[in-house]
Amino acid sequence: MDQLEASSIHLVATSPPYPMIEMWDDLFQDLAPESAEALAAGDGQAAFEAMHRALDPVWEEVSRVLVPGGVACVNIGDGVRSVDGTFQLWPNHGRIQQALVAAGLEPLPGILWRKPTTSPTKFMGSGMLPPRAYATLEHEHILVLRKPGTRRLTGSDKQRRYGSAYFWEERNRWFTDLWTDLPGTRQDLGEHEARERSAAFPLTLAYRLVQMFSLQGDTVLDPFWGTGTTSLAALVSARSSVGYELEPSFLEAFEHDLDHAPGLSRKLATRRLEAHEAFAARREKEGKPMGYEHEAYGFPVMTKQETQLSLPVLDAVSEKAGGWQATHAPVAWP
Repeated sequence: MDQLEASSIHLVATSPPYPMIEMWDDLFQDLAPESAEALAAGDGQAAFEAMHRALDPVWEEVSRVLVPGGVACVNIGDGVRSVDGTFQLWPNHGRIQQALVAAGLEPLPGILWRKPTTSPTKFMGSGMLPPRAYATLEHEHILVLRKPGTRRLTGSDKQRRYGSAYFWEERNRWFTDLWTDLPGTRQDLGEHEARERSAAFPLTLAYRLVQMFSLQGDTVLDPFWGTGTTSLAALVSARSSVGYELEPSFLEAFEHDLDHAPGLSRKLATRRLEAHEAFAARREKEGKPMGYEHEAYGFPVMTKQETQLSLPVLDAVSEKAGGWQATHAPVAWP
């Protein structure tokens, strides 16, 4: 990430490869050969540390490129694995949190994402007899950290901030430390082989983080780009993005998604507006009036901060040197 200037990124939203998860062993063997040697020798702790040392330079760069007051969101799952005949939990989230704090970021309350699963065998291995049974690991962590300092907002920045507002009821649902309403796969778009190989996190997760922690027009970074989920979430939300990826073939999945991006952008904006109107209708039926009116759409909102909220829709995407350029317009409603 040497090409990025210091203090040039407003939000980092990423999901790195998970240490001590077998599907990433080959990648970590390339990045840190000593991790494979440690696993072969039955030294799980040494393998765990070797894998994380391969990630540590990325967290240092994340701290460098974030603007003061900028936020880093890292989706990471812990590992469960047997090494040398011993089964145990490998706390990836704690190790990455420590690395990010050592790099200079300040921890904020994080989020537990409970991934839904319908597997009929999810309890296999835990057995029915105490004391050797163990709980099934069904959640991942979203670490949230901030770079020290205050982000300076100019007059135009303040206008963008009000346009980037979320609805009151969205705030209440999003800013909780337990998420149970997001799918475990990307269901908004069709599946792609590259997504399975990259273990892409769901678009709805990246989209929500982009809405929560950035302004329209901001720049979002994903240092573990994969199939471009974070960039797609930024694109349909009128944010710029930068990504880094070791596997060139994953670009095909992102280019496939670009064909659907304008329709997806409209779909996401429409969902939010329909959900808000349903919420407002319930409030009215319950005799609980809302105190303000949206300036453009005319429907009621709970707070003055929501009256200028603007949901952009992606009009078109065109190729440019080294990436793509997009145009957006506010969604028409109703």
